[in-house]
Amino acid sequence: MIYPSNFETKIGFDHIREKIKDNCLFALGQLKADEMQFSHKAEEIRLNLALTSEFRLICQYEDNFPVSHYIDITAYLKKVRIEGTHFTEEEVFNMQRSLEAIKSVIRFFKNTAENKYPNLKKLAGSIPYYNYIDDRIASILSKFGKIKDNASPELQKIRKDIQQHGTAVSRKLQHLLKKAIDDGYVDKDTSLSVRNGRQVIPVQVSHKRRLGGIIHDESASGRTAFIEPTEVVELNNAIRELEYAESREIIKILTCFTDDIRPYIEDLLRSYEFLGTIDFIRSKALFALSINAVEPALAEEAGFDWQQAVHPLLYLHHKAENKAVIPLDIRLDSKNRILLISGPNAGGKSVCLKTAGLLQYMLQCGMLIPVTESSEAGLFKDIFIDIGDEQSIENDLSTYSSHLLSMKYFLRNAGPETLVLIDEFGTGTEPLIGGAIAEALLNAMNNKGIFALITTHYTNLKHFAAAAEGIINGAMLFDTGQMQPLFRLETGKPGSSFAIDIARKIGLPEEILKDAAEKVGEDHVNFDRHLREIIRDKRYWESKRDKIRSAEKKNVRHCRQVFRRAGAGAETEEGNTG
Repeated sequence: MIYPSNFETKIGFDHIREKIKDNCLFALGQLKADEMQFSHKAEEIRLNLALTSEFRLICQYEDNFPVSHYIDITAYLKKVRIEGTHFTEEEVFNMQRSLEAIKSVIRFFKNTAENKYPNLKKLAGSIPYYNYIDDRIASILSKFGKIKDNASPELQKIRKDIQQHGTAVSRKLQHLLKKAIDDGYVDKDTSLSVRNGRQVIPVQVSHKRRLGGIIHDESASGRTAFIEPTEVVELNNAIRELEYAESREIIKILTCFTDDIRPYIEDLLRSYEFLGTIDFIRSKALFALSINAVEPALAEEAGFDWQQAVHPLLYLHHKAENKAVIPLDIRLDSKNRILLISGPNAGGKSVCLKTAGLLQYMLQCGMLIPVTESSEAGLFKDIFIDIGDEQSIENDLSTYSSHLLSMKYFLRNAGPETLVLIDEFGTGTEPLIGGAIAEALLNAMNNKGIFALITTHYTNLKHFAAAAEGIINGAMLFDTGQMQPLFRLETGKPGSSFAIDIARKIGLPEEILKDAAEKVGEDHVNFDRHLREIIRDKRYWESKRDKIRSAEKKNVRHCRQVFRRAGAGAETEEGNTG
């Protein structure tokens, strides 16, 4: 179950889906992308991930995978299910080319080693293919997509007659044109022309009565008339009748061909379904390569342990601007099911939340995700989110009321296999009561065994998380020296909002900040200050630790060099002694 109905838009998956569709080669692949949906079935997800992983290798290392003539002819196939209908010449040509694409894909996997791309190989091996259809098409269609002269004896005879009549008409017209030139009816550089499918002679309007025949057209200037001489009218009429006969014979040939193919339509539809699936898997693989996505290990229990996770859309946006994305390490497990993330505004809390929701949704839609291969992910039956402003004028809902309705839905429907994502928990109303209600809701969700990522600024929630089993605090780190966010998540302690410090950096008068500190109370200010001091001290000791490690490595390298030189000197001395 996914909540709310506009989940994909809120989480950004609608943009992912569009990118997958953009990578597809034809409509059937795009249809598969439209049909892609969330699943909680482990085997189905494992298979989809395996297929995409295998195709990612093909995209990386195989240059000869067939990608030409992916043409959707399923509408033609469904049309000709009805007796008496038939394919057109163009439709048969599209069938010929697209069937060759299907055959090439099947052949590609058939010719690979048994243990190479096993899931794709198994998928391709289940598709029936009939050489009879290829042979049947080849018997009536040329390589240029036109019905062959010898597609039937009658067609061959008709086309031969058309050619003979055409030759006779051309000879007769050339003779009449030469005579007209000699008689001065037309200019010396005049040549035959075609109007309404018939060969005609361009004649000066002043002489049009001297050349008997049918006037088919006049030039834009009105100076030239295009005349079909009387001597060739009957021959041209005969050609026209032969062309009608040719059309009837072609329809007869196509109808016979369609009748022969009709028993294979259901198998052909399966073949095109396969080609659409291959196109869709390939598209997912290409997208995975574009975001450095991998297949994480799937765990049996709900939860996840993502190392170096990045938001795919943010990654692509930064990549286009030659900027790096700071990755996140995010973990939820049976011990710490709820992560309460705090920290300054614009510090990356919402991005962290959306990254978690988007990656989990992508994974359960069968997509590879941008994490390290050492990452592990469980599966959830439900993903619920409360992100952004859902106030509604039509339903007379305030922002806070809409949040409460979401909380009500979560408590009624969520369980131990539900992932809940809540941004700015408790905001939208009077802070004291809003914080109290948020704390009660957090306690209720914890008691139900729900997994959740929640962002907040409320101090009472940070205190509650520190004392409650199943909940862990997390902080988006902040550089107090530079007064700027680091966009890194650290679990195990709450984060400060740095409201006073940010206000001071912006330039609010010091008396205003002092007055604000007095109003909020000494305990709150001290708590926030202690958080900042912990962060500052932690960064200081981390820096010291890194310097010590670096110095130790230099000492080890130096000692090794000294020992090597000492050993070499000893060997030299021994050699001299000898």
